[in-house]
Amino acid sequence: MINAAVIGIGGYTGEELLKILTRHPGVNLAAACARGATVGKKLGDIYPHLTSSRELVCEPADAALISSRCRAAFLALPHSEAAPFAAELSEKGVKVIDLSADFRLKNADVYEQWYKIKHPRADLLSGAVYGMCELNRENIKNAAITANPGCYPTTAILGLAPLLSKKAGSCVLSSIIVDSKSGVSGGGRKFAAQYFQKDHPDHKPYNVAGAHRHIPEIEQELSAITGTDIKITFTPSILPVERGMLSVIYIDMKEPSDTAALTELYKEFYEGEKFIRISDETGLPSVKAVVGTNFCDIAARFDARTNRAVIISAIDNLIKGASGQAAQNFNIMFGLDEAEGIL
Repeated sequence: MINAAVIGIGGYTGEELLKILTRHPGVNLAAACARGATVGKKLGDIYPHLTSSRELVCEPADAALISSRCRAAFLALPHSEAAPFAAELSEKGVKVIDLSADFRLKNADVYEQWYKIKHPRADLLSGAVYGMCELNRENIKNAAITANPGCYPTTAILGLAPLLSKKAGSCVLSSIIVDSKSGVSGGGRKFAAQYFQKDHPDHKPYNVAGAHRHIPEIEQELSAITGTDIKITFTPSILPVERGMLSVIYIDMKEPSDTAALTELYKEFYEGEKFIRISDETGLPSVKAVVGTNFCDIAARFDARTNRAVIISAIDNLIKGASGQAAQNFNIMFGLDEAEGIL
């Protein structure tokens, strides 16, 4: 059993981490940390649905205390708060899975541009590993700090990776459009509560025309895949549901193709992956099919009329887009079966 801590249990991702880790056969939840009114309360009182670790008392986050108990720590902290804490833990030999954006971007200037704050530990960026499990597994195995990907980037990068890895020369790389819809939980508990009180069932875009902070993360990883400087058009929208995310991705092709060929390309690329499901030529991903799971469902289609590939990618934003992928990273880092505690 591996002793682990969750720091930041009050939000959606912290709650989902507790659900996964308390039923994970290889994990002993040794610390649960937060601040405010939850400190001093038992987990079973905060989250009555938990079936184990119910007597564990929520504590303030203390790196020395956590490092004395734990070999792994999941950080579900706000951006800029996670990096200093991750540094303390890592220096004490604790492996860190960080769910904030603090280690996703390799360039501190880019981080400052998009997150409007100077990076608190830019010295650690080069050593942190981007935790897109299906694409970066070998590097994750030896990581001290793993940057858990964002939810929108997970759909976009997993959706485009096969095509850009195998057929980049056939793609018009400047034409990529990612149109993504997310359940309201992506905005956090406060936003979700306000939405259901005031706006439900409205469906509306936000942070359009190059304004969303996940853009540089997507562009960074797609650029790494292709070896060229990728720029995308990204438009996120809010769906009138609590959770789930679906992206429709468009990319112009330089030469004709067909749906059968694209589907085969995707099946071959993700062959053997436990959490990627490629739709056949007649099926399409849906939010309902992935909610509550760590699956990413993908379909590839070719629009012969416009000579454009259309990729549809769906996940549960709280699981594959956050806590489930974090547990998947943990499993890889500790040499466990990748699906343990998740499937």
